[in-house]
Amino acid sequence: MNINEAKVLIIATHGFEQSELEVPRDRLRDAGVTVHVASLQTGRIRGWSGKDWGEEVPVDKTVQDVDVEDYHAVVLPGGQINPDLLRVEKTVIDLIHKFNIAEKPIAAICHGPWLLIEAQIVRGIRATSYKSIITDMKNAGAEWVDEATVRDRNIITARHPGDLDAFVSAIKDALAALNH
Repeated sequence: MNINEAKVLIIATHGFEQSELEVPRDRLRDAGVTVHVASLQTGRIRGWSGKDWGEEVPVDKTVQDVDVEDYHAVVLPGGQINPDLLRVEKTVIDLIHKFNIAEKPIAAICHGPWLLIEAQIVRGIRATSYKSIITDMKNAGAEWVDEATVRDRNIITARHPGDLDAFVSAIKDALAALNH
């Protein structure tokens, strides 16, 4: 696939790690990818940066209005608050599950893999995450490894904001490999 034909969805809510949403969004857009942010409600969502609330990001649509067929991949930013709030939302987990059934790339960073655990899609895959959820990943059946970014089948995972370069590169590679 020509990367400038790709459409990527980012699912987030209040408390997302600022850089883990903005860096993939901006770098993918710079590469010509259409990127939409979906959340639980319309309007704006506020990030978390360092030890305090960060900047707001506009929401393009609600998760209820997302059709998986409209997107080639999904990105799940971390932060502690964001994925913890999202993992109890059936609509979000169902959406992630649909991306997985369609074998579309699912990219999760930091605490974002909590959503993969809740969607029950990490069993038997090689993956990474933020260090505080290693036990969660292993208990869910993932083969956890300490690497910047791991791609196994359609699942892409990364440890933390320091791995954003490798994470975004892996997303771009996955998009480029679609339909080949």
